[in-house]
Amino acid sequence: MDSSQPIGIFDSGVGGLTVAHALRNLLPNEKIIYFGDTAHLPYGDKSEETIRNYVMEIGNFLSARNCKVILIACNSASSVAFNPLKEKFGKRAIVFNVIDPVVSFLKKHQTTGKVGVIGTKATIHSKAYEKRIHLSCPGLQMVSLATPMLVPMIEEGFIYDDISNAIIRAYLSREELAGIESLILGCTHYPIIKNQIGKFYNFEVEILDSARIVAEELKRVLQEKNLLNQGDPTENEFFVSDYTDHFVKIAKMFFEESIHLKRIKLPEVAE
Repeated sequence: MDSSQPIGIFDSGVGGLTVAHALRNLLPNEKIIYFGDTAHLPYGDKSEETIRNYVMEIGNFLSARNCKVILIACNSASSVAFNPLKEKFGKRAIVFNVIDPVVSFLKKHQTTGKVGVIGTKATIHSKAYEKRIHLSCPGLQMVSLATPMLVPMIEEGFIYDDISNAIIRAYLSREELAGIESLILGCTHYPIIKNQIGKFYNFEVEILDSARIVAEELKRVLQEKNLLNQGDPTENEFFVSDYTDHFVKIAKMFFEESIHLKRIKLPEVAE
């Protein structure tokens, strides 16, 4: 690996662009290659085997583009496919997920109290956060809640309105989350509604934004390995496995600027 190689990021759709945006802001010299598997979203209601199959083929795609980092910007995929991806590509690239950096953050900043996590059904049912946090922070009480309506709500543009406030209130009022001191946003879509969630708690609960935490941890690792790009970046590339005008619209919302999405259908993950 050398420092001029790009950073590869992928997600089941365009939600991972929140991570790409955080990385672009923190590491402006790095070239980003992003892949959104929009033909197969959402991953949250797929079987573990199916998710792993998709992830491995996307790993092939990013590895073929000589990425020094392969970052799973999807909690569902991170929870069930990180280990096989690292086993296959770990000698050629730094394989990163969006769960472990959050666990490391908690270990440094909160070792007692009650922490909640919200995410897709796949992420919550995998208990990926609970298992990792129990090992790293045994003094924390961990509670979780699947919030499957939040992703389609965000993608349909229901933000800062009565509909989104009602859905957020219905989920966060559940007994499982009572008394939490911190809340992990266990889906890369959720930073879009971070302020709404914070407002529900009167900004008295710390909202852990995985996009920012992951970007900061990846910067630390690249510095440690002397792999930060010192030259000028080349143009970022953004690929999706299915293309609609709707994806272009929401991609702009997640990345906070207009980007050009290129459709590339990987034969191995085609329907």
